[in-house]
Amino acid sequence: MNHTTRSGRPALTRPDGTPLRVLVVDDDPDLAEVLSGALRYEGWQVRTAGDGASAVTAARALMPDAVVLDVMLPDTDGFAVLRTLHTVKPDVCVLFLTARDAVEDRIAGITAGGDDYVTKPFSLEEVVARLRGLLRRAGMARRPDEGPLLTVGALVMDEEAREVTRAGGLIELSPTEFELLRFLMRNPRRVLSKAQILDRVWSYDFGGRAHVVELYISYLRKKVDAGREPMIHTVRGAGYVLKPGSR
Repeated sequence: MNHTTRSGRPALTRPDGTPLRVLVVDDDPDLAEVLSGALRYEGWQVRTAGDGASAVTAARALMPDAVVLDVMLPDTDGFAVLRTLHTVKPDVCVLFLTARDAVEDRIAGITAGGDDYVTKPFSLEEVVARLRGLLRRAGMARRPDEGPLLTVGALVMDEEAREVTRAGGLIELSPTEFELLRFLMRNPRRVLSKAQILDRVWSYDFGGRAHVVELYISYLRKKVDAGREPMIHTVRGAGYVLKPGSR
């Protein structure tokens, strides 16, 4: 099986192996066609729309994994379209296209729930790269040759890409934080002692270094559990345990 695209990049598919679905929304038919061609080159299923109303209709038919969405449309703006798209498919990834000098558009797009943006004029390579990154971080795409993702509740770790998300939101971790979380995720619901963690993550013999574990557990909690149902729990006198969270 060929695991690369015609561009030579590793192929990305949906987790079930079917082609990723992308909707391109732009009122410039030439630009929409060029974008569509670049995405089809990745092996993805692509549809286009030239205005907000047809974008919503196309989204209901396609149920896209991602949408490339121009902010300025003839019948409405991209932000209104985004709100409707989220009622059709709440987890869809959205990449906004904005004018170079429209800083307020970029801020409004992210505030409205967009995942990323590129400014016009842009390179096709940049759009493709941004989409690949968004889809992988959201857990909607994987390479056919990579192993399964580590998943505990809404927490997902892609060990190869070294990316962690919770409910689709990217969590930035240091290398040590990543290794600590990986050990916890490989042993969900299991109480791990500080000695076990030190041995696995730091390769230290236990002795006077418990504060290192406590410190990095606190770092992880600030990133993984901030403002959400806690997943990392302390078992007094025994160690730490990772349990699935609802979101």
